[in-house]
Amino acid sequence: MIEWFTWAQVAVALLVGLACVGFAIAGRGPNDYTLAGLALVELLLVAQIVVAIAAPAFGNVPAGSGLEFWMYLVTAAIIPPAAAVWALVERSRWSTLVMATAALAIAVMVWRMHTIWFFQVA
Repeated sequence: MIEWFTWAQVAVALLVGLACVGFAIAGRGPNDYTLAGLALVELLLVAQIVVAIAAPAFGNVPAGSGLEFWMYLVTAAIIPPAAAVWALVERSRWSTLVMATAALAIAVMVWRMHTIWFFQVA
């Protein structure tokens, strides 16, 4: 993992999550902005997968369990598409909250992956 990239992922996921909460409070269903934000979160996760594959080859190995890290990363990569499908099937303010929950969960999961990679001793 790259530390600055982790911080960027957490910040983007938090911003998208809070924006989705704002849209839900305003009573709006999913729209191009919320779906694009969730797509950006997914794109950053795919980039993180590429970084996590390449990092050990350059000597950047996780301090904690590699299996636990990869389980978090794979699960995190599944959540945004699932939330987007939900939002497209049920176009209500509640699906915007589902997208908010997904984005905020991704922020927490990326933070946990950061902890596993940099601080947790196996």
